Amino acid sequence: MVSIDREHPEYRRRKAILRTYRDLYAGGEQIKANAHVYLTRRQKEPPDVYAERLSRVYYENYIGSIIDWYAATLFRREPHLSFEGDNEAGRAFFCEFTENCDRKQTALSDFFRRQFVEMLVTGAAYILVDFPRITRPATNRAEEDAMGASRAYLVDYRAEDLINWDFDDDGNFEWVVLRTSRQTQSRDGSAEGVIETRWLYYDKEHFQSYRATSTGLGQTAKPILVDEGRHGLAGLRQVPLFEMKVTEGLALMNKAALLQLEHFNKSNALAWALTMGLFAMPVVYSDREWNQIVGDSYYIQLGPGDRFGWTEPEGHVYQLAVENLNRLKDEIYRVCYLMPQAVDARTPQSGLSKQRDFTITNEVLRGYGDTVKDTMKRVLRAIEAARQDGLAIGVTGLDEFDIGDFSSELEDARRLLELGIQSPTLKKEVFKRLASKYLCDARQEVKDQIAREIEGSL
Repeated sequence: MVSIDREHPEYRRRKAILRTYRDLYAGGEQIKANAHVYLTRRQKEPPDVYAERLSRVYYENYIGSIIDWYAATLFRREPHLSFEGDNEAGRAFFCEFTENCDRKQTALSDFFRRQFVEMLVTGAAYILVDFPRITRPATNRAEEDAMGASRAYLVDYRAEDLINWDFDDDGNFEWVVLRTSRQTQSRDGSAEGVIETRWLYYDKEHFQSYRATSTGLGQTAKPILVDEGRHGLAGLRQVPLFEMKVTEGLALMNKAALLQLEHFNKSNALAWALTMGLFAMPVVYSDREWNQIVGDSYYIQLGPGDRFGWTEPEGHVYQLAVENLNRLKDEIYRVCYLMPQAVDARTPQSGLSKQRDFTITNEVLRGYGDTVKDTMKRVLRAIEAARQDGLAIGVTGLDEFDIGDFSSELEDARRLLELGIQSPTLKKEVFKRLASKYLCDARQEVKDQIAREIEGSL
């Protein structure tokens, strides 16, 4: 049996890195609260000066905006889902599932949008397929449906939650251990509260759930087993945890994190230098002893040969710093495949030039779309196989990102049909895709009904 609280070496190595990635993505007060971790202290810098710099820290969050832009652009239109088969009850379940996939009224596309952001930040996102626990076994499928035991739902887990795992010879999970923590109020109402930690162990057939509590004083109870049994995908001999992972070349936070940290330190150093430059120090040139008090409410008396001035930097290093910050900003956009967004808006560009600049970005978006669609298909098909609905599930879309109106797509479809290709299947697929795009915000059951009517009429 696997030790429930043992951590994988890879997890221990990446734990601190993932904390940094989340701070860089969130920015704002979160990174300010942890600024002492990221703002480099100068050699022999006085503690009070460093403390003042920490109090004035700020963060220009380019990478967070880039990741959000990719998520918004990729999911500008919802993916098209198709559930084909004669099982009306199965289709009805999946139509309901697309509107509420996690028992929290979250639509399936919104759920995967959040997982996509998680993947870009940490490099991977994890989705657990679960079924409600029932107190007694069902005698048939109708009773199982009536009890709600067949109502599959999804649970999202962060990369930090997966603390241990192993793979089989085919590269699939052999077993996993998930750990989550949350703070709850103590039963006696004390202000300290209680931290509840939960461990979930899954292999290809069974699961085990452990819990332990700890107080703010550091007293931790021993984990105790609270539940165990067969999980929903036991019949498929499959661990019910699905990984949505991107290659290192497409892990945006991993590519831009060091650049963002360098920009953070340089921009704060420049801001501090400019602030100090506004409080110039007076300089008195005199051969006699100087003992006068200098301040806003005082005056000084100079001799015939004395001179008075102010220290003020010439500004050459400031100009170099500004140029370096601009270069770092452009490099952040470049490694994230968004170089056109870093170009100065005052630089004129033709429409064709802009289109060429975004060619690479579009290819990257299509790569992300393929990853999301592949994960969505694996999750939905596993649920269908566990429920034995006998449906063929397809996921398409997430491959058009240019901002344009529907009329241009309608015109392209019309030209394609005017070629006279003798294929009823082609005509059906064109009509179904047009209807799905035009009614992208409609309920899944409405889309399915339209698709069936198109299939039956052509």
